Amino acid sequence: MNCPDCQSALPDLLLDPAAPTNAPTRAHIDTCPSCRHELESLQATMSLLDTWEAPNPSPYFDQKLAVLLREEQEKPPAGWFERVRSRLLFNTGRQFRPALAGALGLALLIGGGTFANLSNVHLRKASTSATVTDLQVLDNNDQALQTMDQLFQDENSADEASELPSS
Repeated sequence: MNCPDCQSALPDLLLDPAAPTNAPTRAHIDTCPSCRHELESLQATMSLLDTWEAPNPSPYFDQKLAVLLREEQEKPPAGWFERVRSRLLFNTGRQFRPALAGALGLALLIGGGTFANLSNVHLRKASTSATVTDLQVLDNNDQALQTMDQLFQDENSADEASELPSS
C-alpha cells in the first residue's frame, strides 16, 4: 500500500480499527512514520472533539425563531423577482392554478391549430388530380434529362478538343 491510499483509508481505520479491511492500512502505518504521525494527529483531533460540549440553547429559542420567521415573511419583497420567489416558497400554489390552466389551454389551442393547418396542407396537396401530378413529374424528369444531355455534350466536346494534335 502506498501513502496516498493509506491517507484515504485513515478515516475508516479511526472509525472501526478492528475491521478486517483495515489490515493493509495498519501494516503500512507500522512501516511508515509520516502516515503514523497523520493517524496520531487525527486521533488527537477526534479526542478533542469528544470533549467538546454543545452549548444549551436559550429557553425561549423556539419563540424567538418563530417571531423572526413571521417578521421575515411579512416583509415586502425587494423586487418583482423576489415577490415571485417568495410566493413560490411561502404559498401553497392555489393562486397559480387558474393561470396554469389558461396557459395549458392556450398551448392546446396553438398546438391544435398548428396540427389542423399542417393536416389541411397535406389534404390540399392530395386534392390535385393524378394526371396533373404525373405531368409535373414528367416535366421535372424532362428538364433533368435535358440538363444531363447538355453535360454529356460539353464533356464530349472537351474530350475531342484534347485529342486534336497541337502544331
